[in-house]
Amino acid sequence: MTFKQISVSTAVDATKKKMAGSRRKSSHCSGAREKEYIIRVQRGISMENSWQIVRRYSDFDLLNSSLQISALSLPLPPKKLIGNMDREFIAERQKGLQNYLNVITTNHILSNCELVKKFLDPNNYSVNYTEIALQHVSMFFRSEPKWEVVEPLKDIGWRIRKRYFLMKSKNQPKERLMLSWADFGPDKYLSDKDFQCAVKLLPSCSHPYIYKVTFATGNESSALVIRPFNEKGTLKDLIYKAKPKDPFLKKYCNPKKIQGLELQQIKTFGRQILEVLKFLHEKGFPYGHLHSSNVMLDGDTCRLLDLENSLLGLPSFYRSYFSQFRKINTLEGVDVHCFGHLLYEMTYGRPPDSIPVDGFPPAPSASVVAVLESLLSCEALKNGMPAVSKILQMSLFSDILLTNSEKPQFKIPTKLKEALKTAKECIEKRLTEEQKLIHQHRRLTRAQSHHGSEEEKKKRKILARKKSKLTAFESGEEHLAKYSNSNNSAGSGASSPLTSPSSPTPPSTAGVSTIPPPPPPPAAPPLPPQMDGAVHPDPSPADSASREALLSSIQNFQKGALKKADTCDYSVPRIS
Repeated sequence: MTFKQISVSTAVDATKKKMAGSRRKSSHCSGAREKEYIIRVQRGISMENSWQIVRRYSDFDLLNSSLQISALSLPLPPKKLIGNMDREFIAERQKGLQNYLNVITTNHILSNCELVKKFLDPNNYSVNYTEIALQHVSMFFRSEPKWEVVEPLKDIGWRIRKRYFLMKSKNQPKERLMLSWADFGPDKYLSDKDFQCAVKLLPSCSHPYIYKVTFATGNESSALVIRPFNEKGTLKDLIYKAKPKDPFLKKYCNPKKIQGLELQQIKTFGRQILEVLKFLHEKGFPYGHLHSSNVMLDGDTCRLLDLENSLLGLPSFYRSYFSQFRKINTLEGVDVHCFGHLLYEMTYGRPPDSIPVDGFPPAPSASVVAVLESLLSCEALKNGMPAVSKILQMSLFSDILLTNSEKPQFKIPTKLKEALKTAKECIEKRLTEEQKLIHQHRRLTRAQSHHGSEEEKKKRKILARKKSKLTAFESGEEHLAKYSNSNNSAGSGASSPLTSPSSPTPPSTAGVSTIPPPPPPPAAPPLPPQMDGAVHPDPSPADSASREALLSSIQNFQKGALKKADTCDYSVPRIS
C-alpha cells in the first residue's frame, strides 16, 4: 500500500494525511476531556481511494511508543495536561501531529511497517497474519508430518503478509530450517496450475549464487517455501552489523555505526549478484525483488533469495522508487536499478537519501562512482538502465575472476516458459500504466502549483491590465474613425456657409449712416465622439436623393446665366 501526502509533493512512494479538523470528546478511561483529530488518508494518486480516520493524541502516543524499537527520534509533540483545550494550543498541536505523520510516512522502512499501516488504514490491516499463516502451515503439516515448527520468527521481514517460522525436520532434528509463507500479491498472473508447477520447480534450481530451496509448494491462495536457516544472516545484516532474528525495524532503521564494505567485497559480491541476474534473465525467469535483505551471505559468497516472490505477484521493495521513472519499464531494468540501490548500500553503509542521486560522496574507488552514476543519476534514469552484460564489462567488475565450479542448472518446461513470459509482460504492462498515471498526476500538480504561485498571479494581473488598456484604446480609435466618416459624408456640402448669389451687396452711400445687419446665428457646437460603440443607422434613400440634387445644383451653378433684376431699394431713408 502506498500513501501520498497532501501538503508535501515527493514522493515518490509516501502518505496523504491532513489534520482536517478536531472535536471534543470525553475520555472513558481517565475521565479527562481529550481532543480527537480527523486524519484524511489517500492511497496512491487517486482522490477516489481516500478515507478518514479519527485519532486522539493517546493513539499517536501509543504508535510512537511502538516505533521506539526503531531507535529513531520522531517529532511527536509532547504531552500537556493543563491548558490542552485552548484553541491556540490545539492549532499548534494539529501542526505538530501533521509533521509527525509526514516524517513517518516519508521514511521508506517505517511507511511500510505493519504498525503504521494499521494506524492509517485499520479496516484493511486488522487481520492477524501470523494466525492465518499458522493455519496454512498446520494444513500443510497434515500431509507432510516430517516437519515441525520450533518458533515463529516475528517481524524479521518487512512484508506484512509474509510470515517466517523456524523449523526442523524430524529426521534431522539438529538442522535448523526457515519456513516462509506468503499469499498472492497484485501481480499474480499465472494460472493456478502454472503457479503450482513453477513453485515446485524451485528446489530443482541449482546455481552457485542462488540460495538452495529445500521444499516448496503452493495452493489456490498462497505459497510455502522451506530453506536452510543461516545464522550469519543476509548481506544487509553484514552491512548493518545486525542479528538475523531481530525485528526488521530494530535491525535497519537506525544503525549505530554506518560503514560500507571494503572495495574487494564490493567488487566480488557485485560480480556474483550480476552473474545470477544475467542467468535468470537468460532463462526468462522474472525476478524484480533484488535488495540486500534478499541476498544470503555464505562465507564470501552471495546467494539470491525469494525467487518465489515474482510468481506470487508481490510488490518490489523499491517499487515506490522505480515507478516514478518511465524508462524503467521492464523487469530486467527493475533488477538493474535495484542493483544500483544495493551497490550504494554496500559502498556507503546506508541507502541513498533520495532518487535520483545528485552527487555521490567519496567512494573507495572512482570506478564505483562510475557504476553508480550509470544506475542512479538523473541522466541515467531519463535514458534508461544499461543491460547486465554491459555493467559486467565495466572496470569495477571486469577484473574479478569467479572460482566457483558448480554448474548452473534450471530446467523450465516450454509451456511454463510461455506462461512465465506472458506473466512477465502483464507485470510490465501494469507497471507502465502506473508510471503513466504518476507522470500525468505530476504534470498536473506542477502546472497547478505554477499557476497558483504568487509570481504567476502578479504576471497575470499585469497582463490583464495591459490587455484591458489596449482593448479600450483600440475601441476608442475605432469609434472615433466611424464618427469622423459619418460627419464627412453627411455634411460635406454644409461645411462652409453659402453666399446667396441673388443677394448682391447693397451700394454704400457716403455720409449716410447705415444700420448694420443682424449678427448671424451662433453655430451649433460639434457633437462629441461616440465611445459607447453605438451603431448609427444610414440615412434614408429620400434624404440621400435630395442631398445629391442639392450638391449637383451647387456644382453646376453659373453666375452668367442669372438675369439682371431691377431693384427698388426702399431701405434708405429719404428726406423730403
